[in-house]
Amino acid sequence: MRFDATEVGLGDIDAKTAASLLAVAGDIALVMDSAGVIHEVSLGSSESQFGAATQWVGRPWSDTVTADTRAKIDTLVKEALASGTSKRRQVNHALPDGDEIPVSYTALRMGRDGAVVAVGRDMRHVSALQQRLVEAQQAMERDYWRLRHVETRYRLLFQIASDAILVLDASTLKVLDANFAAGHVFEDAPDRLVGRVFPFGTDADGLRTLEALSATARSAGRAGDVLVSMKTGGRSYHASASCFRQESATLLLVRLAATDIAPNTGASADSPLRVIDLLERSPDGFVVTDLEGQVLTANRSFLDIAGLASEDQVRGTLLSTYIGRPGADFPVFTTMLKKNGVVRLMATSARGLHGQQSEVEVSAVWAPQSEEPCIGFTIRDIGRRLAASPQGARDLTRAVEELTTLVGRVSLRDLVRDTVDLVERHFIEAALELTHDNRTSAAEVLGVSRQSLYVKLRRHRLAAAGGDDAPPVS
Repeated sequence: MRFDATEVGLGDIDAKTAASLLAVAGDIALVMDSAGVIHEVSLGSSESQFGAATQWVGRPWSDTVTADTRAKIDTLVKEALASGTSKRRQVNHALPDGDEIPVSYTALRMGRDGAVVAVGRDMRHVSALQQRLVEAQQAMERDYWRLRHVETRYRLLFQIASDAILVLDASTLKVLDANFAAGHVFEDAPDRLVGRVFPFGTDADGLRTLEALSATARSAGRAGDVLVSMKTGGRSYHASASCFRQESATLLLVRLAATDIAPNTGASADSPLRVIDLLERSPDGFVVTDLEGQVLTANRSFLDIAGLASEDQVRGTLLSTYIGRPGADFPVFTTMLKKNGVVRLMATSARGLHGQQSEVEVSAVWAPQSEEPCIGFTIRDIGRRLAASPQGARDLTRAVEELTTLVGRVSLRDLVRDTVDLVERHFIEAALELTHDNRTSAAEVLGVSRQSLYVKLRRHRLAAAGGDDAPPVS
């Protein structure tokens, strides 16, 4: 619908009256001259929270907003004077108490004298909703990646397990998943086992035994080991089953462990073979490398950290591929080993083949004069400890989350600058702590020159301008 008789109905109303009318539709209306100086302020509601707006009279409109949005004010006025109506733009009004009010404005030219009326809507409720949306999205992203990492670990453990494992639908006993060991036991590819009805592959007595095992697991939740023999080859296996729920389905996990395990070698308690066996079973990762960092051998715990299935995959690769920063941390290890002979509890990070990351502590010792010089590394996952600690990375995460709450009130450029400064300062402090305040080594760890590191130290006020190893200032 068009209004074709506006001049008859409204006449040539002045800018002040127009502002009062327009403020009803918006939250605030400003009357100003062509230079952008405010002459009148009209609020749409007496309950509006523009308490300081009456003090804007006589001031340029651009002086009432934050520095990063002043350019938008000039654009609004120019567009209104040129075409009569401007596009809608959001600016932030600065209040005396330091708070900011985001307002979305449209500017209109009124009459022939160049008066401009700006009509604005309070966007604080929209900013609050946007902030909640950003927080919810970040939480979803964290949960998503946490689930992805858990799934990767599950798939890795599932496939490298030496026992045959089948996942069954408890109601139909159809195979839903099978690992590589199950394919070896049943002499078929694991994907071809999916969909078959369990039990299968055993003699007649074994079929009855496995049927009873499945029934007991469905009713009692678990079923103890039973002995079954394969139809082909005649090998015997201990079978057990557990029942669990997943979403709305009931599943069975069936495990078959071979009975012909290699006998004990009979090594004495002080035998080197016993030590090697204990290191292989250690819950901490253990790696032996040459002096250049190439892996010679690694235990099962390190393979789990690296996300690898066998020792053959890691042998001959560089340790820096999985531990620390590539090309930076290993020279720090060797430098500290040459100086002290050992490295104790050096905090760094570990990277797995499938993208999983974890925080670890590394201790090292070397034997440079032996017949085959090598370095031994002990790697302990400290992710759970850091998760329970209020310091370190959690402090950085909490600080970044606090900066995130400023979205909608501070420009993106300022947010990015403050975040970069915060993260840069955190990593410089971590490098100094890691190298026991050796700034030369810290510069190597960070991958910057010594001069650049000293400039950053002065800028962040982390140390005095000079130091024992500080380069001369020209």
